Amino acid sequence: MQIVLGTRIKALRAETGLSQEKFANKIEMDRTYLASIESGYRNVSLHNLKKIADGFDLTLSELFDGVE
Repeated sequence: MQIVLGTRIKALRAETGLSQEKFANKIEMDRTYLASIESGYRNVSLHNLKKIADGFDLTLSELFDGVE
């Protein structure tokens, strides 16, 4: 699940045209932490998932679309 979610977050970020660094700065998160989420290595907290969803102007439910 972590890998699928990370892939989804990476794809959403690519759609915005933002680099990891620019998106991480936008959501006030360390770039290396975001990279570990996108690669599926990090078991991310609900708080940080909310920050990511907000950065994409999505609800948490929308962020998890297609993640099983």
